[in-house]
Amino acid sequence: MFEPQDPNRIQLNSNGQLKHFITTEGLSKALLTEILDTADSFIDMSEQQVKKVPLLRGKTVVNLFFEASTRTLSTFELAAKRLSADVLNLNISTSSTSKGETLKDTLQTLEAMHSDMFVVRHSDSGAQHFIAQHVSPDVAVINAGDGRHAHPTQAMLDMMTIRRHKGAFEPLVVAIVGDILHSRVARSQIHALRTLGAAEVRLIAPKTLLPRHIEMLGVKVYTDMNEGLKDCDVVMMLRLQKERMKSALLPSESEFYRLYGLTEEKLKLAKPDAVVMHPGPINRGVEIESSVADGPRSLILDQVTNGIAVRMAVMSMAMSGQVAEKNNRMEAAQ
Repeated sequence: MFEPQDPNRIQLNSNGQLKHFITTEGLSKALLTEILDTADSFIDMSEQQVKKVPLLRGKTVVNLFFEASTRTLSTFELAAKRLSADVLNLNISTSSTSKGETLKDTLQTLEAMHSDMFVVRHSDSGAQHFIAQHVSPDVAVINAGDGRHAHPTQAMLDMMTIRRHKGAFEPLVVAIVGDILHSRVARSQIHALRTLGAAEVRLIAPKTLLPRHIEMLGVKVYTDMNEGLKDCDVVMMLRLQKERMKSALLPSESEFYRLYGLTEEKLKLAKPDAVVMHPGPINRGVEIESSVADGPRSLILDQVTNGIAVRMAVMSMAMSGQVAEKNNRMEAAQ
């Protein structure tokens, strides 16, 4: 387990620009809004004949996945290629660490290949903080998910999806439903929603799937889904992470679905224009009814589309911040 450090000190350069993207926690509303605005500028690229911009031309992006995730890896790879970067995908769980290499050894090897950006997914909370502290000062680190701690690009693509469909965050009541305890996505969503000014953030889950003292993050907690869904503008469902459950936290999947699965009937409790989201992959009939997931109020496919634009935004901003920091160091040395 790695110990996370102060995110602002690690993530921002001396000009206050993004140079790593480790967590949404501690970042300003202005910076989160800049990420969304930059992503908006990329969103229409998929409709163009040439789906590339030269912002990362000549740069090498290494996707370091110590934990498998086909969806996240593929969107980061596509985002990097649309920025014209060279991309190297490494499944570390089946390569260097199985040969006895330490994390520092792996980083030094990749730095020797003149890599410019590491996109890292790791099962240990705080691993990306550790990497950002120990890599070369010219290498940007992007968090693609660490333990139960954070998944900031997923949170920001969710924020982009909400903003494109609902406009301002200030009037919104947002419910996050399901396996809060094991969800790095939920934590990143909470920090982003609170910073962007959402009127109310609700967590809906059984007591066994709620972290202790989660109310300290400024959220309202409900164990009754019917009560929690009343008059919500946005319903964000979470995947039931059975692989992270070390004990019997639930009586059964069918019981979870009965109490906390999002059905057409339960969705009627939210506002008539409420939208439904899910970070995927979906367990149909466990977290959500298929007719809801595929229905007119579902934004799940929009989230996937927006994920590419947000990851392009974060990667381009972090690289720009790294270049600015390098120029500052060179000027200071003269």
